[in-house]
Amino acid sequence: MSGYLATDRERSTNPLDVLEQIVTANEWAFERRSESEMAAEAPGKWCDYGLFFSWSPEVSAMHFSCAFDLKVPAERRERLYELLALANEKLWIGHFGLESEDGVPVFRHSVLLRGAPGASAESLEDMVDIAIAECERFFPAFQFVLWGGKTPADALAAAMLDCLGEA
Repeated sequence: MSGYLATDRERSTNPLDVLEQIVTANEWAFERRSESEMAAEAPGKWCDYGLFFSWSPEVSAMHFSCAFDLKVPAERRERLYELLALANEKLWIGHFGLESEDGVPVFRHSVLLRGAPGASAESLEDMVDIAIAECERFFPAFQFVLWGGKTPADALAAAMLDCLGEA
């Protein structure tokens, strides 16, 4: 088991220090809760997103989640689970889930950094940008299923239409 734990020499530097700089540069509200946790709020086109970063130096891994400002009523969750499964098939990085306690859709991703000198600002910035972009891309599908009466497949197809040109 000790082979899975990084030694002091191998441990990556704390990526939350770099993320704090990125969040500050974007002028997003944030709270550094501890050396291992940080929360931030990022504005989006459809809603504000709650970002949560958790760093585990023991395994040199960082868990990241991007929560929608949206609560799914218990009676509508079954259809949303089907949508989440369909949406996850279209993702290269991360996955969508639903917080079981409060019914908030969330995009999650974890990064392993064992043996690396640390996470680059570019890779962390990309991680956050990708999460927000995927949340923005799929947000209409969530709305179509929850409030528009569409099936998960129809909602996803409608949300994935790429408009050409400008109106």
